Parts: sequence; C-alpha cells; structure tokens
Amino acid sequence: MNTIAQAARRFWDWLPTSVDRRVRVIAWLNLAAQTTLVGTGGAVRLTGSGLGCPTWPRCTAESFVSTPEMGIHGVIEFGNRTLFFVLQIIAILAVLFVLKYREQRRDIFILTVIPACSVLFQAVIGGITVLSGLNPYVVGLHFVLSIVLVVLGAVLVFRVYRGNSATVRTAPAWLAASTHAAAFFVAVTIVVGILTTGSGPHAGDKGAARNGLDSELLQHVHSWPAYITLALTVVIVAAAWLIPVPSLRFPSALLLVIEGVQIVVGVAQARMGLPEILVGLHMVLACVLAAAMTMTVLNLTVSASAPVAVEPAETLRAP
Repeated sequence: MNTIAQAARRFWDWLPTSVDRRVRVIAWLNLAAQTTLVGTGGAVRLTGSGLGCPTWPRCTAESFVSTPEMGIHGVIEFGNRTLFFVLQIIAILAVLFVLKYREQRRDIFILTVIPACSVLFQAVIGGITVLSGLNPYVVGLHFVLSIVLVVLGAVLVFRVYRGNSATVRTAPAWLAASTHAAAFFVAVTIVVGILTTGSGPHAGDKGAARNGLDSELLQHVHSWPAYITLALTVVIVAAAWLIPVPSLRFPSALLLVIEGVQIVVGVAQARMGLPEILVGLHMVLACVLAAAMTMTVLNLTVSASAPVAVEPAETLRAP
C-alpha cells in the first residue's frame, strides 16, 4: 500500500500546475481522437459492419470481444468500440492535466470535463444504434454528437494557446457577421449531409432501413449551403488581407482550402456512384471543416495585450 501511495503521490506531483506543453499535446490528441472516431465509425458503416457485433454492450451474447466466426465485420465493429476506451483515457488525462489550476482556468477545465462525460454518452448512443437495427436517425444523432465534440475539441486547443485574458475584436462588425453566417451554413451543410447519407445506399448493414427521403434531391440541397459557405469564406479571406485582420488570415485561408477539397470530394462521390473511400473521406473532412470553421470564428478576437492592425471595434471578456 505504501508503494501505491508513493506512486500516486509522485504522479500528483508530476501533474501540470499551469498550461504547458503536456496540456497542449493532450488537447491536440483529444481533437485528433474525436476526428479519428468519425473515421472508424465511417469504416464500420461503409464496410457493412454496423451489426458486426449484433448486440450491446457485449459483441455477442457470450463475449465482449468479436469471435473468429464473426469475420472481418466483427473485427471492424469491435475496433470502433475499442476506440471509445482510448478516447476515455485521453479525456481523463486531459482533466487531470488541468485539475491543479482549475480555479484559474475554469474555461479549459470545463472543456476537458465535457469529453470525459460525453464519451459515455457516445457509447450509449452507439448501443442504441445497434439495438435499433441502425436506425438512420439514431446513426445521424451519433454523427452530430461527434461533430459537437470535434468543435469543442477545437475550442480547447484554441484556449490552451490563447489563455483567458481580456480580448478585443479586430474585425469590423460586417466581417464578424459574415464569419458567423458562414459557421451557420457549415452547420446546415453538415445536417443536410447527414440526412442525405441516411437516404443513400450506405446503411451499415444490408438489412438496415433508410430514411425514405429523396437521395438525389437531397444531394442538390446539400450542395446549396456548401456553396454559400464557400462564397462567404472567399469574402472573409479577402477582407482578412485587405482590411487587414491578421488573426483571420491563416485560419480563414485554411478553411477555404478545406472547403475546396470537401466540395471536390463531394462532387466526385456523387458522380462516381458514392464509392466507399470517398464517402468516408467526405465524413472525416466534415469534422476537419467544423474544426477549421470554429478556429476562424474564435480568431475574430485577439488578446487585449497583443498589437492590433486596426482600431478594435469592441472589447470582450473571454468566458
């Protein structure tokens, strides 16, 4: 017992007392893991492995792990479930890395606690997904939660670098409004994309139901907010350089590149009959797009102590 207590004490002493490199690394790992979960979830769906483990929480009535008789579908589905445990470890470490200075940095403490709890919610929704026979709306809810966690992961990364000091908005009001409008249309694009996928051929299992909506029509509807987002992003990038708003230059340019790639992949997958690899890439890019859009919105402000290129339009206090 003394050995265990000493080890625990050494571990406690080792934990950060402020934001340092370890905290930044764990924040990036959290964001990467949340995005990877969408990739593995997409692999489950696109390989028809959604019911590779036909029950929950066990993989079979007798086993928590997949069996040889279940073949590759069981391995893929069980692998996706296993990633939840990896996410939980990362989430718990993130909480521990902020625990000692949680009073000073309540913002990042809350942003680490949410993933630690939400991983369990993901597991519950995943279980309902299996038990409902891959109901397309439940599957869609699973994806929405993943996107929310990716967005919060991006906020956490931003916060561990920015700090919680007073901030000033360096963008004029019209540009800030345009950026928030772009974020709205990104959200609409993702939601319509979920409905489009739910109407298409990739159900995750041959016997899974579809939502019954017109897939061809939804593909067109899905593209409309995407093109609006692209147009708004072009305006944001141009304004970031011409006004100028230096804090927006890199994130908005990155956002524009990601949108361009996402649109190319989306058009290609529609014209090629929805090949699995492109659909999976489209899903992962949706998470990357959401993270990049979040970073762009957050960079509308800079620390009040940092030099700004234009007269600040409004003073804000970071939460």
